[in-house]
Amino acid sequence: MPGFEGRVKMPEQPPEIRARNFQEVPFGLTEELALKEAERCLNCKNPLCMTGCPVAVKIPEFIQLIKQEKYAAAARKIKETNALPAVCGRVCPQESQCESKCVLGIKHQPVAIGYLERFCADYERDMGLTEVPEPAQPTGKKIAVIGSGPSGLTVAGDLIKLGHEVVIYEALHKAGGVLTYGIPEFRLPKKIVEAEVENLLKQGVRLDLDSVVGRVRTVDELMKEDGFDAVFIGVGAGLPTFLNIPGENLNNVYSANEYLTRANLMKAYRFPEYATPVERGKNVVVIGGGNVAMDSVRTALRLGAVEATIVYRRAKEQLPARAEEVHHTEQEGVKFTLLTNPIRFIGDETGCVKAMECQRMELGEPDSSGRRKPIPIEGSEFVIECDLAIVSIGTGPNPVIFSDLAGVDRNKWGYIDVNEETMETSKAFVYAGGDIVTGSATVIQAMGAGRIAARAIHQKLEDNKTG
Repeated sequence: MPGFEGRVKMPEQPPEIRARNFQEVPFGLTEELALKEAERCLNCKNPLCMTGCPVAVKIPEFIQLIKQEKYAAAARKIKETNALPAVCGRVCPQESQCESKCVLGIKHQPVAIGYLERFCADYERDMGLTEVPEPAQPTGKKIAVIGSGPSGLTVAGDLIKLGHEVVIYEALHKAGGVLTYGIPEFRLPKKIVEAEVENLLKQGVRLDLDSVVGRVRTVDELMKEDGFDAVFIGVGAGLPTFLNIPGENLNNVYSANEYLTRANLMKAYRFPEYATPVERGKNVVVIGGGNVAMDSVRTALRLGAVEATIVYRRAKEQLPARAEEVHHTEQEGVKFTLLTNPIRFIGDETGCVKAMECQRMELGEPDSSGRRKPIPIEGSEFVIECDLAIVSIGTGPNPVIFSDLAGVDRNKWGYIDVNEETMETSKAFVYAGGDIVTGSATVIQAMGAGRIAARAIHQKLEDNKTG
């Protein structure tokens, strides 16, 4: 199979340059590279790649359109099931989803599905070929969507096409949820998210910013007083988790949530042009091994860190971050201190962190996650100097949404309990999806939950109308 072996490489900024700017790292595929990569697709009669996609993108069909040089049509084919292709092409873990099922990947490298998705979505937008679907016949039904992250945007996009009135309530001053406040500019430019949101607004979705449901309005008030027929809760899991070790209240110890929100949403990296200062450490440690940890440490580099270190209690092969993110992080000069666990932060005379005491770990038997459990090594304590520490060990459900949410059951971890086939909660006509249900997961998984919820909401409203 000549030509099938060589997957194209996406051009990107050199590490020594990109580590000091906030511009997007990969440049995207040229038309020539996109055509070359599309030719590798076998166009399988039984496309297993689609089984790995949570929103069932018609992968062989959009790739065949690329082969025919119908790039905008390819983007529209993706949008039949995926409202955010330019986003997903950048941040989805294709290597563990669609590409992991690619038949070509059995003997060769799988088709670069994510690269191609990004290419045609960018082409459609950059060439001004984005089309607004014809409005459907109004149904007279209103749906409130709480949160404008991936699941909320997906629900809104699917329901507006079915003729329902949709209003999104967003607590912050910009839409996009984690796409805007959590993922750095160098990985997902804000203009991409803004374009996707603007496309929904052109279709008739209403966006109500600075609206904290649970404070300004409750879910019951939305339904009983404002006339909404159904509510979808997609507020994510934005409550930071901390280590609960001595010294964690010292100045310049951040949660990754606060650090990234200041840098991404509030443009702290452009202070004083934007009045949201953030500490610019010279010797920065980030505790954690996921994508958020990689985003945090790479942001610290771009904010002037001379030395930046990932501290993770397990081994490298157990890092939960995408391999591509780890690779980019290593290329940019970040140091990885593995099998290491912090046990206390040490402060200076002004109350600022100056060091972190750690303990070496070794791997024992697998725990409930299937990974070998890290076990402390007696007498192995040592100190890492730092003037900024960022804790990135996970998140939990934000309690604000639950302040007046009677009748909605929660699981033992505090997340909303739903019927997985419909995403409906224990409260009739109230649905939920994304991280507020699953805990921290991927963008595309949140979108998959949004698609399930949108179908179920539409069907229930139709049944209720005729019943």
